[in-house]
Amino acid sequence: MPTFASTPAPVHTLWDAPQTAEQRLPGIWSVSTASHGGFVLSDERQAAMPEALRLDSIYYEEDVDWSLIVLAFEAEFAALRDPLFDLERDLAHQTARHWRPKHYTGFTGQVLEPSDSHVLRKIALLEAAIGEIGVQAAWGDWADWVPTGKVGVVGQRITGCDHLGFAKYDGPKLKGLVDANRYEARDTVSTFKSVGVEVIA
Repeated sequence: MPTFASTPAPVHTLWDAPQTAEQRLPGIWSVSTASHGGFVLSDERQAAMPEALRLDSIYYEEDVDWSLIVLAFEAEFAALRDPLFDLERDLAHQTARHWRPKHYTGFTGQVLEPSDSHVLRKIALLEAAIGEIGVQAAWGDWADWVPTGKVGVVGQRITGCDHLGFAKYDGPKLKGLVDANRYEARDTVSTFKSVGVEVIA
């Protein structure tokens, strides 16, 4: 196992000045700021990141990208014998599989199906909905244009999606109404057709 140099605590980060900083492994700092946090890597650690897991920046945020660090240096983290690491490792695998499936597959070689990953499932749903009008925004009946028991929606034609499952839209925006209960029971990807939108404009 290669050895890495310890580094000073970061004094600034992508998210703001650190309020707390803990060097989890030499060159890997876990930081929190007033707004966010995550892992900050030394240049040496960033260079050692496996290509399949490496991001362009030394900052790996705490919601999702932290999992890439745990996967990359899993053996080193395990060698610390932290009694909670088994939980952290399992969570890292789940997080990367669900939210960074391309990175996860590239690193582990495990072929993922849409049922294995939230992002892959969303991509499959969006690809199946290409050409339909996708719901982009919704308002409850508190809005002055939405009748009681209805949800007001706005949408555009779905033309595709990116690798993270964010839809791409084009064409004119349409406005419509849908039954509130039906809208509440919607799937991850909602189209005017799937929720029964009545177009009003």
